[in-house]
This record gives sequence, C-alpha cells and structure tokens, in this order.
Amino acid sequence: MIRPLSLTARHLAVIPPADGPLYDPAWRMLEDADLDRMAAEVIAEAQGPVRVFAYGSLIWNPDFEVAARRRAIAPGWHRDFSLALDHFRATRDRPGLMLALTSGGQCEGVVLDMAPGAEAMALRALLRRELVAHELAANRRWIEVRTEHGPERVLTFYADPVDAPLAGLDVAQQAARLAVAAGPAGSGAEYLLRTAEGLERHGINDPYIWDLQDRVAREIERIWMADPARALP
Repeated sequence: MIRPLSLTARHLAVIPPADGPLYDPAWRMLEDADLDRMAAEVIAEAQGPVRVFAYGSLIWNPDFEVAARRRAIAPGWHRDFSLALDHFRATRDRPGLMLALTSGGQCEGVVLDMAPGAEAMALRALLRRELVAHELAANRRWIEVRTEHGPERVLTFYADPVDAPLAGLDVAQQAARLAVAAGPAGSGAEYLLRTAEGLERHGINDPYIWDLQDRVAREIERIWMADPARALP
C-alpha cells in the first residue's frame, strides 16, 4: 500500500517564484533539421513500434499522442535527482535538480506507446523537449524493461547522463535544494510532487520518491511556512 503524500499544493503555494533564463544561454539549441534527423534515427533504431520508458515528468506530461500505457520495471536502473540545474526550474541563486536514471537497483515506471503513423511528429516534440540542445543530444538511450507482455526494448533519456552536470547529493541535500529551487518553469518541489502523483495514479511505490517528497515537505514548512517573511537561504 502506498502511503499518502506529505507534499501538497499548499506547500507549493508558499515557494516564492523566481525569474531567469529558461535554458542555458551558452547552449546551441536543436533546430528543426536536427530534430528531423534524430527522429529518423530513432525510428530506424526501433525496428518497429516506438516505445518510451517514462520515469519522471513523461508520466504526467508526455507531450505526444500516447496509444497505450503499461507499467514496467527497468532492471539495473534507479531514479535519482542527480542532474544539477541552474535554469528552467532553477536559477543560479536558487539551484535545483532534475531526475535521471542511475545504474543499479531497479526502477518501476510506465511504457508509453507512440501512436502508429504519428511517430515522426511525436519524436520531434519529445526530442526537442528532452534533449533541447546539441550539448545534451547524446542523452537518449535504449534499455530493456519487463512488462506484462514480457521484455520490451524502449527509448529513455538521461540514463547515466553524459555531458550534463551531476550534483552528487545525498537525499537530505536533495530535499534541501528542491525545497528552495525555482525558476521560470516553476519550482523543483512542483516537479517532484507531479512525479509522485503520477506514480501514485499508476499504483507505483518508489520508496526513494516517497521519502524525498516527505523531506521536501518538512523543509518547506521549516523554511517558508514557519516565517513567511524570512529571506531566502
């Protein structure tokens, strides 16, 4: 049984917003021709239906037409808020974190089937969102997961990330950062809560995520709710 979430909309509401760049200004953004080429590569590599393994925001906001969903376990991987962030849901003054997959353990998530005939358009949107720039373009990967239909080969992103800044924080340090982080796309706590809610809707219990969201809720209460006039830490 999945225990109730401690982190709620009430916690998100007290986190002050922050403004800054949506993306790293030094990045070379992917253009339409890049996305067309990469989408064609993925379709060729798939050798059949294109399936995506969602373990974070793609669970609750896939941004493409999904033909079918099913729970899956990725052996040899686990969720980790390991990607350091100073834009998007963070700024330089209020740095944040994003989820990635790290080697070891196992990760339960959701396989998303792309609608047949719409793969090229769906992949363009997905690759633009997930990879964003040439500096991150190597962060797509095929892994094997287990589903009710047996083993399946699926596309995922940021599995043992390359060419991306890693934070190397323990769970207490991650909670302290996510309780404060915010940027033009919202707060780090919101990203965590939406992910936890998405897992909950699919009946997926990840003890790491439940521990982290509980810690973040308590950090927000300590930092923002105990004294709303308190200056940023």
